[in-house]
Amino acid sequence: MKKIASFLLFFTLSTFLVRAQSALEGAWMHQSGDVITVLLFQDGYYVSASYTSTAFKETNGGPYTVDGSKIAVKQEFNSARKELADENIAFSIKNDELTTETDNKTYKRIDDGEAPLAGVWKITGRLQNGKIEEIHSTGTRKTLKVLTGSRFQWFAIDPASNFFSGTGGGTYTFENGKYTENIEFFSRDASRVGASLSFDDHLEDGKWHHTGLSSRGDKIYEVWGKVQ
Repeated sequence: MKKIASFLLFFTLSTFLVRAQSALEGAWMHQSGDVITVLLFQDGYYVSASYTSTAFKETNGGPYTVDGSKIAVKQEFNSARKELADENIAFSIKNDELTTETDNKTYKRIDDGEAPLAGVWKITGRLQNGKIEEIHSTGTRKTLKVLTGSRFQWFAIDPASNFFSGTGGGTYTFENGKYTENIEFFSRDASRVGASLSFDDHLEDGKWHHTGLSSRGDKIYEVWGKVQ
């Protein structure tokens, strides 16, 4: 009986944690004056970005889990700090509003993280000399892109040294093989804010094939794989 009771307790707690984490999935927004802060929770990864219509402010993120009423974040990058610090963010959710009790901010839900391209993606290949060449990563530097149901953010980082190279994000649509990004912030070049970039994209064997012109007008063919 003790074994059964222990199993039921473990099952109940596990179910609760899964439901709590699922409730966070997607995108949330808070606005104070002209400063917008967007939180993305997707497939176990968290990222936050703050910006105005004319300037990028800061960003941070990393893998997360839910521990009771707290979001435990293992930071992989933070553009505002020289040293990384894991976070435990007290939170509550009610009526599609997320309140982070640590800083007493309330975020409104934008989407629930459900879409064909929703996930955490890492570039795995590029078209070179007429064929797709795999990108073999060495070291800890990486570029990731998080997509929820309607929002995206990419970031180039090195978690080992808290090196932050750049980020950009905003809203996106994906319909009939056409993927379009609407840029709301770009840390390296604010002049790109407001631009819309369209690509011919498709999913093939779990890979995201991304083709078109970059923000600088260069031809690209990239292959992205989901981070597990």
